[in-house]
Amino acid sequence: MERIEKDLYDAAVQLIETRYPTGWGGAAAVRTRSGKILTSVAPDVKNDALSLCMEVGAYLEAHKLNEAVTHSLCICRENENGDFLVLSPCGICQERLVHWGGDVKAAISNENNELIFKTIRELMPHHWSLVNGNTL
Repeated sequence: MERIEKDLYDAAVQLIETRYPTGWGGAAAVRTRSGKILTSVAPDVKNDALSLCMEVGAYLEAHKLNEAVTHSLCICRENENGDFLVLSPCGICQERLVHWGGDVKAAISNENNELIFKTIRELMPHHWSLVNGNTL
C-alpha cells in the first residue's frame, strides 16, 4: 500500500472517530497535488433530496484552494465496533473527479475490503467525452 493511500485512509478514520464517536460514521479524504489532505463528511439533512456525498466538501475545498485533486477516498462503518468499509465513488462523484483528469485515483469497494485505488480512466473507460475527441 502506498503511503499516500494509507495517509488518506488514516485521515478519514480519524475524522469518523472524532465526528461520529458512536453509531454510524462516514468520511472522505482527498489529496491535492501539493500534498494537502482535505477531509469532509456528508451534511445532515432533513430532506434526502438535499443530501450530498461525503466527498463533496473536500472537492469544494480543493476548488477554493485552486488545487488539483490527485486521490479520493470514502469510507464508512455501521457502528463504533464495525469495520471501516471502502466505498467506490458514485457516478456523480466520478464525474466531479473528471474535472482534474483521468489520472485521479479513487479508492474502490472490493470483496476483501482491501485498500485499492483505480484511476478515473479505469473506472470510466467509455466516458461520454470520447465523442468530443477528448480522452480522460
